[in-house]
Amino acid sequence: MSDVTELLKRIDAGDGQAASNLLPLVYDELRKLAARRLSSEPAGQTLQATALVHEAYLRLVDVESPQEWDSRAHFFVAAAEAMRRILVESARRKKSLKRGGELSRQELVESRIAAPSEAGDIEALDEALTAFAAVDPRACEVVKLRCFAGLTLDESAAALGISRRTAARLWTYARAWLHERIE
Repeated sequence: MSDVTELLKRIDAGDGQAASNLLPLVYDELRKLAARRLSSEPAGQTLQATALVHEAYLRLVDVESPQEWDSRAHFFVAAAEAMRRILVESARRKKSLKRGGELSRQELVESRIAAPSEAGDIEALDEALTAFAAVDPRACEVVKLRCFAGLTLDESAAALGISRRTAARLWTYARAWLHERIE
């Protein structure tokens, strides 16, 4: 009988220590199984192989409700099934109305905000900037420096005395806010 099968039998008998001894023996194989599972998932999957392995493992060796493992193969078949269920649950959660339902991400075209081509666009941008200044004055300053002074993100950050990371965060927030307002 292999070490894995022996540990599975001890887990079935309620030995909590056996569960912690099992993970190092099966982790690499479970990780490969998880990676294969995730590679066939559609783009945009946020669940990582490590998280999938850990969640599946916790479900498999729950000492509160012991399983009866016939063999090592039985354990890995159950692990594959647990991973499938976790992926299905994750997909259902993402599609729930609470998490945006069937909404999809839309690409924000920076050039529509950064360099308006028509006079009407500039007027709309000016109105939106006036409203935005009341919401977040510092982010509004980043937009003014980027759009009207032609400064880069680094130059804008230096001019305002903030870090590049903060300037980038404010710029991203401002673009999204203005895009929503202008549309």
